Amino acid sequence: MEIGVYTGYSLLATALVSPDDGNIVFLANDWIYPLKTREISPSFCLFKILAMDINRENYELGLPVIQKAGVAHKIDFKEGPAMPVLDELVQDEKNHGSFDFIFVDADKDNYINYHKRLIELVKVGGLIGYDNTLWNGSVVAPPDAPLRKYVRYYRDFVLELNKALAVDPRIEICIIPVGDGITLCRRIK
Repeated sequence: MEIGVYTGYSLLATALVSPDDGNIVFLANDWIYPLKTREISPSFCLFKILAMDINRENYELGLPVIQKAGVAHKIDFKEGPAMPVLDELVQDEKNHGSFDFIFVDADKDNYINYHKRLIELVKVGGLIGYDNTLWNGSVVAPPDAPLRKYVRYYRDFVLELNKALAVDPRIEICIIPVGDGITLCRRIK
């Protein structure tokens, strides 16, 4: 699953290393149908990455590259806010622990809300990756440091997530100080 696709760079990377078979999640008529690919015709077996973003236009900018790479068939793009889809997934206990990998690079003010839902959906041993967890270095800056307005605004949300992840007993975390920071959370409980 990927929340916050933008032009699809990380989505492309995930699709390139994902198998052509595995678990499929169908969202249809307000029902969610997870199936093992062995339960349906081999000619129809596809591993689908549920990708959500509020802006289809940005996704379509990168779509030609995804198509050229031959992995567009692995992506199920949903335009709109992710929270209603996540709430629907969490309501059905069959979806609990059904995702191997989830990557989040979306609205920082919802990161903590995403985590509360995603921890139910990722399987034990699975990973959740949160992008921008160093947030322009502002997470280690003094409170009175001169920061751009948008950096200062989202800083508190990123700090809240980082603090919550650090004490969450269901996960082990690793912060990768590349770019703007990525925190990987491995679910252990």
